[in-house]
Amino acid sequence: MSLLGDPVLHSVCAEVTAFGPDLGRLVEDMFATMYAAEGVGLAANQIGVGQRVFVYDCPDDEDVRHVGHVVNPRLVAADGEEFTGPEGCLSLPGLEAATPRFDRAVVEGVRSDGTPVRIEGTGFFARCLQHECDHLEGTVYADRVTGLRGRRLRRAIRKTPWGAEALRG
Repeated sequence: MSLLGDPVLHSVCAEVTAFGPDLGRLVEDMFATMYAAEGVGLAANQIGVGQRVFVYDCPDDEDVRHVGHVVNPRLVAADGEEFTGPEGCLSLPGLEAATPRFDRAVVEGVRSDGTPVRIEGTGFFARCLQHECDHLEGTVYADRVTGLRGRRLRRAIRKTPWGAEALRG
C-alpha cells in the first residue's frame, strides 16, 4: 500500500489504453487489497500503479451497498449541498479529518471490458466517488483539509511512523 509521501499518490494517473486480462487481474487485486485493508474504495495508485482505475464497495446514507470498478473515470458532476464530514484513507492509516465534499457525485468511465458505465452516488457513496477520483488526479483528502483542521491533521501525520517523511516532500 502506498502511503502519503509516495510520489505515485501525488501524480496524475495515466489513461488506461490496454484492455485485457492484465487489467482484469489488476481490478481483482485491487478488490482483494481493499477488502484486506477494510476500506470502501481503492485507487490504482494506492498500490503503486499509476493508471486511472478505482474499485469500491461502499454504502450510501440509506445503507444501500454499491460495488464496482471504473476505468478511466471522469467526475462529471459533484453538486448538491456541500458537507464537511469525517474522511479517512488507506494511504493515511489510522487518521481521519473533517473534509468538505458534495452530497451528490456522478462518475462516467468504462468497465475493465470496455463497456461504458455511469455511476451516481449520494451521501457517503458520493464522498467515496469524489475521494477516489481525487486520487487519480494526484490529490489526497489531506490536501483539501485547511485551517485549524488541516493543522491538526498535519500534526497527527507527523506523529505517525511514515508521516514526518511524507510532509517533507
